Amino acid sequence: MKRVGVLDYGTGNLRSVIKAFEFTGAEVSIIRSPVEFAVIDALIFPGQGTFDQCMGSLAESGLDKFIIKWIEADKPYFGICLGLQVLFSSSEEGERSGLGLVRGKVKRFAFDTGLKIPHMGWNSIYWNDDLEDDIMNEIDNGDQFYFVHSYHVCDTESSMTTYLTSYGYDFISGIRFGNSIATQFHPEKSQEKGLKLYRNFLEKLA
Repeated sequence: MKRVGVLDYGTGNLRSVIKAFEFTGAEVSIIRSPVEFAVIDALIFPGQGTFDQCMGSLAESGLDKFIIKWIEADKPYFGICLGLQVLFSSSEEGERSGLGLVRGKVKRFAFDTGLKIPHMGWNSIYWNDDLEDDIMNEIDNGDQFYFVHSYHVCDTESSMTTYLTSYGYDFISGIRFGNSIATQFHPEKSQEKGLKLYRNFLEKLA
């Protein structure tokens, strides 16, 4: 059984993420301190809260340094929503520095039209059809996932795998590098396809 640790940085309800991974057959624990990294196979960063609050909490607990070491060691990581954005150096949402593991920018949606912010609800994700991507096994190009966010990633490194979504314009809705994947959408709120994505992630741990 895969041992999954869901990071608790003091914001929001972790229950939906925990239940989704338990449904896939994983053994799930909550990670609140650096010592707990020793007993897990994969780290899950759930996506609730604001950028500055999150980074402040991680710095206070010392978890930020352990997350950086975990990802730099290419251990399995799944970041959700804010768990994607904190991988970057900074965000227009706040003043604090992010983890700085990926080059790129996190910006607020800006529209000349009347599109609402936040971007909320179901939307499609796309990737290069030529990409052989095991994490997307049995997930089709154009399948829909659930989003709720006002900020998004742009101008990231060209060498990594990226997934795209359109809302007013195309934005990066997911990235993948090594054994890390991070999505702007919430798989735990995305029904069958979201659970399949979590299963694919866990199968890579075998």
